[in-house]
Amino acid sequence: MEEKGGASAYGASLAGGGFDFYKFIRQPQTIVRILSWIFALVVFASIATEGYINSSHSAEVKCIFNKNDSACHYSIGIGVIAFLACVAFLVVDAYLPFMSNAQERKYAVLADLVFSGAWCFLWFACFCLLASQWAQTHDVNGIPQDAARATVAFSFFSIATWGILTYFALIRFRRGVNDSTIPTFTDAPPDHHTPFPPTYAPTSYNPTTYTPTTYNAYPSNAPVMHQQPPSAANPQSQGDADYQPPSY
Repeated sequence: MEEKGGASAYGASLAGGGFDFYKFIRQPQTIVRILSWIFALVVFASIATEGYINSSHSAEVKCIFNKNDSACHYSIGIGVIAFLACVAFLVVDAYLPFMSNAQERKYAVLADLVFSGAWCFLWFACFCLLASQWAQTHDVNGIPQDAARATVAFSFFSIATWGILTYFALIRFRRGVNDSTIPTFTDAPPDHHTPFPPTYAPTSYNPTTYTPTTYNAYPSNAPVMHQQPPSAANPQSQGDADYQPPSY
């Protein structure tokens, strides 16, 4: 039922693994479901083949359980639906490890739980009805008593098997997703006591001591020497220097 030593969701391993047929067959849930399938087959097959007889003075067939046709119809209906449901849930059990969505697994297990619980109760009602009608059947001449007793007995056995299936489904539903073994990739909660966000981890920084270089300052009483810029060259030509204005 449960995968040991690995992550699981609703009683099955996570998606990605292969299907092991022999391991699936040996599971307790699979064995009980196959037994339920066999018991349902015996119930409705016994009634469908030998559950109706006619008396020596009438051509009309009647149910062997106190000539109550409702008892036979009810047993056949419950048996056929249980037979088909066992086949369907066997397929679901085999396909469950390949479901990657945990929500889909939840719905499958929940459907198994509800159906198994309902059919456990319906088989109980079927057993009570058949046992009561068989106890009231006094004229057993020509009645296949072995078929009648087998129907009552396997109706009782079906109560036990469907009750066990309900218990297995309830365990799987309560187990849910095994969060302790499934790796999750979520952001870490913010730490309000650190100056940096949780996604930034600065490297260690060791500040070095800076010693400025000292320079010898000039004395304040030293005279400040200003150097005159060199005189610019006379742009005038030699001819302009010898020119004298006339006097009037």
